[in-house]
Amino acid sequence: MDLGLQGKVVVVCGASAGIGLETARAFVAEGASVAICSRTKSSIEAAAKQLDPSGRVLPVAADLSDEKGAAALIDAVVARFSTIHVLINNVGGPPPGTFTALSDEAWQKAVDLTLMSAVRVTRLALPFMRKQRWGRIVNISSYSVKQPIPGLMLSNSVRMAMLGWAKTLANEVAPDNVLVNTVCPGWTRTDRVQQIFTSQASTAGTDVDAVENRIAAGIPLGRLAQPEEIAAAVAFLSSERAGYITGTALAVDGGAAQSYG
Repeated sequence: MDLGLQGKVVVVCGASAGIGLETARAFVAEGASVAICSRTKSSIEAAAKQLDPSGRVLPVAADLSDEKGAAALIDAVVARFSTIHVLINNVGGPPPGTFTALSDEAWQKAVDLTLMSAVRVTRLALPFMRKQRWGRIVNISSYSVKQPIPGLMLSNSVRMAMLGWAKTLANEVAPDNVLVNTVCPGWTRTDRVQQIFTSQASTAGTDVDAVENRIAAGIPLGRLAQPEEIAAAVAFLSSERAGYITGTALAVDGGAAQSYG
């Protein structure tokens, strides 16, 4: 299926590894002009070379948890490609923790990283989409917005705020043919999930394999997702083919969330 992404300018945040990297790979395969971002210069440059050794992928090192980082990203993309058609908001999730273990500082960092990074980058990218009357904003979140995950107090809370923001924004920008959707991955083989498994294993006094086996047993498909399976859903929602889909939160979780939405 031709997704109609040839020549579109795509910005993928948090793209040095995992779901972000595989999402960028999907757009490169579709013939899009791709910019990728992460905090570490060496990591994002290595990812760009992996995606396209010819140098057509633009790597940008920026910390999106503050305004300067968001501005640096968008300025670099516009300087290279002149506009933005697709924005993929993706950052690593906040650390595990229970309510009593979390300080005000931890809460503020989670808000800045998970919610405000998307707000700031979107604010800067949106005028280009509105001007050309074509845009796609896809937020990569978590299936925890449909079924909270024990021990992830920060992620469960802040991702719900992001979902409310995305739904409201979708309504506001729909008249400009800018579509806003959220992809909610389930348990996926990434470094982030490995961190969560390690934390849960330490708390339970068991090993990581036992934690993974327990979690996989609760997923109807009986396994964790591969990052490229999440990327396929993101690419579709970013495409011409998804022209009548906006304001959705799509769980890509192997059936793990026991809800209808």
